Amino acid sequence: MINKVSRNQKRIARHARVRKNISGTTEVPRLNVFRSNKNIFAQIIDDEKGVTLVSASSIDKELNLKNGGNVEAAAKVGELIAKRAKNKKITKVTFDRGGYLYHGRVEALANAARENGLEF
Repeated sequence: MINKVSRNQKRIARHARVRKNISGTTEVPRLNVFRSNKNIFAQIIDDEKGVTLVSASSIDKELNLKNGGNVEAAAKVGELIAKRAKNKKITKVTFDRGGYLYHGRVEALANAARENGLEF
């Protein structure tokens, strides 16, 4: 019998292929997106030091969201990550979509981050 590979395993393989070429430096860190069914998470990572510089998610208390798994929540997380990055004097990042399609929640987060001052 043929075993079907799960969607998440395929996503992890796609993410590994992308990560071969994308890495965050001290000057231009990596903006990583993780999406679950109920929430969305974003981190700005310096891969040279192995440190998360800034993070934001739909479960943050300051956003006060009832539903963290929709496009509106993703846009608010994008705004929040951009504001926190500005406070840390981060303006340029490389975008890492985490193996997800650049569509829906991932696209909304990226667009909101761009509108609020992040360049990628």
